[in-house]
Amino acid sequence: MANSVNEPTLIERGNATCIIGAGPGGLAAARALKSKGLPYDHFERHSDVGGIWDIENPGSPMYESAHFISSRDLSSFLGFPMPAHYADYPSSRQILEYVRSFAEAYGLYENIAFRTSVEGLKKDAAGHWLVQFSDGSIRRYVAVICSTGSQWDPSMPAFQGNFTGQLRHSVSYKSAQEFRGKRVLIVGAGNSGADIACDAASNANKAFISMRRGYYFVPKHMFGVPADVISEKGPHLPMWLARPVFGAILRIFNGDLTRLGLPKPDHRLFDSHPLLNSQLLHHLQHGNIAVKPDISHFDGDAVVFKDGSREYVDLVLCATGYKTTVPFAAEYFTLSGGTRPDLYLSIFSREHRNLFGTGFLETNSAAYKFFDTQAFLVGSYLQAQQRGHASAAVFDQLIQNDRPDLTGGLRMVGSGRHETYVDAHALRAYLTKVRKRIGWADFNQNTYDELRKIVSTARAARLASVSRESMTTLNPA
Repeated sequence: MANSVNEPTLIERGNATCIIGAGPGGLAAARALKSKGLPYDHFERHSDVGGIWDIENPGSPMYESAHFISSRDLSSFLGFPMPAHYADYPSSRQILEYVRSFAEAYGLYENIAFRTSVEGLKKDAAGHWLVQFSDGSIRRYVAVICSTGSQWDPSMPAFQGNFTGQLRHSVSYKSAQEFRGKRVLIVGAGNSGADIACDAASNANKAFISMRRGYYFVPKHMFGVPADVISEKGPHLPMWLARPVFGAILRIFNGDLTRLGLPKPDHRLFDSHPLLNSQLLHHLQHGNIAVKPDISHFDGDAVVFKDGSREYVDLVLCATGYKTTVPFAAEYFTLSGGTRPDLYLSIFSREHRNLFGTGFLETNSAAYKFFDTQAFLVGSYLQAQQRGHASAAVFDQLIQNDRPDLTGGLRMVGSGRHETYVDAHALRAYLTKVRKRIGWADFNQNTYDELRKIVSTARAARLASVSRESMTTLNPA
């Protein structure tokens, strides 16, 4: 890692942890470590916190019309609810504002080095981590938390034939204005693809969406309440009962969607991430967009589909997902037969002690509380190590050997996105079981109250000090 001619100085950081990335996952990790009094350094390559929610960040997949697909009251960090005036499904601008207020409330800004990127990661003979930064410096840490996210390295499909129009991945898409005056084809029907297809339906001269399979459409509101609130607070039915009950509700709300040209799902309800979108159905019902099957090949300015039909389009935008990559640590985050690393509980490296990855989780619930829970578990583990507690060795064995079934009875479709998909209720219950088994503290809405109080008191003291200094300057003795 070091230049043999001009060897950089190695900075020893003792028992400190290096957190890489100041998006929601990295901030959750920082709060957990700070509350436990564990030393850490935090690095972010951009100029502020927010991760993908900052549309100004180069490489962010965010677009102007984006909203959370989980609702306001279920999506917040534990102990830090979103403001009540936010929409049921907050906009990307509100989420960015919320994430930054979170960092401010817990004093996380003060420990972040901005405009500092990580260029390399190596494990030394003692099992510690050497982190090389963009300025050439190297620091040695006892642990590294990679919170660089999983939605920035686009997964672009290979197509047969030659296309003379514009072919792009949705990571480059920002505004519906890009569709004006064009014939547009959106490829992919994940939640982002469905959102972007609605932008195309409202702005393009002609809009199409290509879908490889059918999906179950879940309205964002059911009986006037956000759908995930009903799912979370309603009775938790066994899967054999939940499928027919919820399937019947969807049929009442949506009817037979094949009448709109949508293909019938080739999987059972819940065995793929559902589409939480009502607008796309609206645009299909009004003829603003048409459904096409999978692409066969390109033919000049035409796209030929597998049913033999063709459409002449100006822009093909591929909303086909992302690869989970950690370029500076590729040799340590080994992909397990697909596109995502094999991590215990979606965070702990099985091969390399004290290497963690956040944001590699796919689940059927809001992510931030899981970031919190995982971060608290990491903090408990590192704290047990530094105190020489026997529970650290017990957890080491779990990381190596424990492979729990966290599917909750789901048998997900075979796609990269679903390789590490876990059921929220199953994961939550198992994390609680692990904590109790090892004897680590519980985690709840009040866990970080003391930290927030300390930060608030310190901030008030600083402001009072500045005020006194200002008064002295204006009224010298």
